Amino acid sequence: MIRGIKGIKDITPDQMPKWSVVERTAHALAHAFGFQEIRIPVFEKTELFVHSIGGNTDIVEKEMYTFPDKDGTSLTLRPEGTAGVVRAFIERGLKTYQPSRKLYYIGPMFRHERPQAGRLRQFHQFGVEFVGSSEASADVEVITLLWRFFSALELPGLSLELNSLGVLTDRQAYKKDLVSFLKTKSDRLCENCRRRLEANPLRALDCKVPHCREAMNDAPHLTDFLSPTSRDHFDRVLEGLQALAVPYSMNPRLVRGLDYYSMTTFEVSCSALGAQNAIGAGGRYNGLFETLGGVPTPAVGFAIGLDRVIIALPEAILPTPTPWVFIAAFGEKGKPAGLSLLDSLRSMQVKADTDYNASTLKTLLRSADRLEAPYVVIIGDDEVTNHQIILRNMATKEQEFHPLNTASSAILAHLHIR
Repeated sequence: MIRGIKGIKDITPDQMPKWSVVERTAHALAHAFGFQEIRIPVFEKTELFVHSIGGNTDIVEKEMYTFPDKDGTSLTLRPEGTAGVVRAFIERGLKTYQPSRKLYYIGPMFRHERPQAGRLRQFHQFGVEFVGSSEASADVEVITLLWRFFSALELPGLSLELNSLGVLTDRQAYKKDLVSFLKTKSDRLCENCRRRLEANPLRALDCKVPHCREAMNDAPHLTDFLSPTSRDHFDRVLEGLQALAVPYSMNPRLVRGLDYYSMTTFEVSCSALGAQNAIGAGGRYNGLFETLGGVPTPAVGFAIGLDRVIIALPEAILPTPTPWVFIAAFGEKGKPAGLSLLDSLRSMQVKADTDYNASTLKTLLRSADRLEAPYVVIIGDDEVTNHQIILRNMATKEQEFHPLNTASSAILAHLHIR
């Protein structure tokens, strides 16, 4: 038997109700906030991700699925969505349609990391990108959409943390102090943090290795190095969230794992997920368009790990299953009449099913039980002769007789489907 790849899971029919709720909520809220869906390729040229994410990140160094095309071009399965959206925005001239574009995507991403609960090698993200506005109000809108999404799904134990990475000059000033601090702690840092001491020292701030986290307790705060402009922007973000009653806390350690972020950065965690509790994050990335060959364009966005949302999703949020009917048709006259009724119901978008392999009422009812059908329509030769059908409630075993020629509308009314 050929087995599936480690870290890549099938989403089976029994899991789909949760996925449907989550994805419907994402689509509905994105549209309510004025975002339009974009679908980007599953793989891109490798250089897109190296330039956007950064060569010193774990993603580029260790986790990307990269392979040569037949012409020798290096291609990579997308590890995240923002770079592809920005590439499409620049290449397709999307800015010409309106001064700012609000785009969202839902789909699979790929990273070669150690599989664990909710963290897979093929995983799914819902992300938004608000392109073209440098206003703090754009940050507030994106963060509010993120919070409203989780709140609508009634996820337990949510917390929103914020920080500001400032602009490049702020970070450069901060990095000097941070590197000096880290050098005094180098004997307590993990190998990754020591290796990145000069190239990407900010990554030490959110390292998950326990002794690194302990060493960072008295690290300098980036927010102490913000310029007046950066400070004013961040203050207006906080004021906007307070005005909309979006709860948050400050986390001076919060940095993003991707090089393109600047200014506002944020992360939502969910206590129901245990130690690995990050469930969605994002921030502002004003310099990414220039990095990828576009004109300077401000932007802010987020990405949510949907596989982790599914784990935390409460059962109570799932809708009551839509009532449906099983057609138990048998006999020389009953079978064609049943198939006609089956098609009639489906054309009215009523869920209806049958078992083509069963030929007697006993085996048909057994199939209906296995499928947990709430209602069964019984139609055999006698029913056709009498121009009627029997509608049976499988829970109460109560039966009703309805005329064959109006059976579809009678079933519709009985199921309370309009």
